[in-house]
Amino acid sequence: MVFQLRKPRRRRELTEMTDEDVGWLDTGVEIEGKMKVNSGLIRLNTHFKGEILCQGTILVNDQAEVDAEIHTKLISISGKVKGAIHASDRVEIKEHGVVLGDIYTPSLVIDPGGFFDGQCHMPIPGPEKQSATPVGSADDLI
Repeated sequence: MVFQLRKPRRRRELTEMTDEDVGWLDTGVEIEGKMKVNSGLIRLNTHFKGEILCQGTILVNDQAEVDAEIHTKLISISGKVKGAIHASDRVEIKEHGVVLGDIYTPSLVIDPGGFFDGQCHMPIPGPEKQSATPVGSADDLI
């Protein structure tokens, strides 16, 4: 089954969806293309190639292999992600999680055993960002 869209069961299991879950891609499924998620949480435990646009949370489970450009609010990675990750809130690389590519986020958390190979780009915190344009000219310094 590709997507499971249902209410949660009374007895919670680790693999069961919650109220905020909007999609669950499980093992044995390979998907290529563009995925858009307007809110909630998407769990990936499969092979995905393409682009992911998510206004909520993405969980990349331990058996997942994702080769994509990802735009999301928050992403937690226990599997493997190859490609650029743009997260407006946070990127978490869990134990055994692997990221091969650049990360753009204000917050990056790498647990012991997590692996990251790429560049991390973080915005300057605070309301006043430093200007790259100097005030005045070189003649003013003489």
